[in-house]
Amino acid sequence: MSGKIRDLSSVMRDVTTLLQMNKIIRNVLDDVHNAGGRILLVGGSVRDLFLGRAIKDIDLEIYGITLEQLQKLLQKHGPVSLVGKSFGVLRLHGHDIDWSVPRKDNRGRKPEVELDPDMRYEDAFARRDLTINAMGIDLHKKELIDLFNGLQDLQNNVLRSPNIDFFVQDPLRLFRVMQFVARFAMQPNDQLNRVCTAMDVSKVSRERIEDEFNKMLLRAQRPSLGLRWLRKINRLQDIFPELFSLIGVKQQLKWHPEGDVFEHTMQSIDAAAIIAQNYDDDAKRALLYGAMCHDLGKAVTTKKEDGVWRSIGHAQEGVEIAVRLLKRIINNHDLIRCVKKLVNHHMEPVQLVVQKAKINAYRRLAHKIAPECTMQLLADLSLADQRGRNGSSHEPLTIDHEDITTFLSIVDNLQVRHRPLEPLLHGRDIMDLVEPGPEMGRWVRRAYELQLDEGVSDKDQLIKMIKEEIEE
Repeated sequence: MSGKIRDLSSVMRDVTTLLQMNKIIRNVLDDVHNAGGRILLVGGSVRDLFLGRAIKDIDLEIYGITLEQLQKLLQKHGPVSLVGKSFGVLRLHGHDIDWSVPRKDNRGRKPEVELDPDMRYEDAFARRDLTINAMGIDLHKKELIDLFNGLQDLQNNVLRSPNIDFFVQDPLRLFRVMQFVARFAMQPNDQLNRVCTAMDVSKVSRERIEDEFNKMLLRAQRPSLGLRWLRKINRLQDIFPELFSLIGVKQQLKWHPEGDVFEHTMQSIDAAAIIAQNYDDDAKRALLYGAMCHDLGKAVTTKKEDGVWRSIGHAQEGVEIAVRLLKRIINNHDLIRCVKKLVNHHMEPVQLVVQKAKINAYRRLAHKIAPECTMQLLADLSLADQRGRNGSSHEPLTIDHEDITTFLSIVDNLQVRHRPLEPLLHGRDIMDLVEPGPEMGRWVRRAYELQLDEGVSDKDQLIKMIKEEIEE
């Protein structure tokens, strides 16, 4: 993990600033303290303070008072939602803060949850997945509570469980380790690797897996580290066999000095993460899933012909393989459709330029990939593909590519970088020429074809051309 761990005094200054800026926390802190309770800032909030990262979610755990008492104290400051009484989590409307009471879970497929405001810190923190998330800060005393040496693990770049017996009860935690490896470039200790090697994840729901993938793809500088870790502990084959099948698939050294298709894919994902760092979440997900899936077809198409490794048709063959993989991870049909188009057409930005394609080919491509996808996304995937070819390191290249720059210049001139051309002609424009119905629809489509192929930009001229064809 890059970056220095901040010292305790700096973190406590930030805690003081947090209280000064957040009147609600400050007031509830006083109320809870007067009622004999204690408020701890817990989980990822504490970890991120030491890492010098912005706190995205504020999690507060309240000890010494019941959930009902806490709810009454919060209601003095506005409406309160019970996120789940069985989980002891409350939300004050208009404030992105979780207020919770410690709980303990019994073993079993459907464990009963028991709230225990008098639980010892050690027992409460042992429930957490990793020691770096098992730290707390007493907001009244301004005191760090670190019973499982999470700060030391953070400093040593080690992922470790505070209680391995509790860890193995939730197989989702394998995917949580995956995304933490990627986000923080930290390494699980031997014990954690062993249990993750043996955990049965077959019953983990797609929705929960998707949550962890979102964190890995959206927050990690090098998302590939999580997938490389799955390979290291021999879990890639049974969890994501489509990616495992890329290991050892040869590529022509002249074009791919980085090695096999798996290495190329990992570098491409990391390149995509850099390219998309300022994108909104939807576009970033599309680009990174596209990078992960763009060469899946090489596993079934790669052959050596006349001494040269070729993967003819791999883009098209990879589409259904990508769908098979994505359907086990995500439930967003628009996103899957976008990734399918990215995979299918990922080679075309460079091909169109190299082959000196006619302008109408660019217009048609923009139309083909719409509405889920854009020429900007397709160009970015092509750039990630080109950057994922570093023969001397596992990190991607940072170079630009002349052909992709030319591609973007052309689509800018055609005004199709972010959307295809809007149709000039609609059914109402030819109502005096043809009756409404399927026939009209056919002529409207024909008009759009002329617009794309001939570059017609004048509506009256387009109507005249359609009229002449109708009267032929």
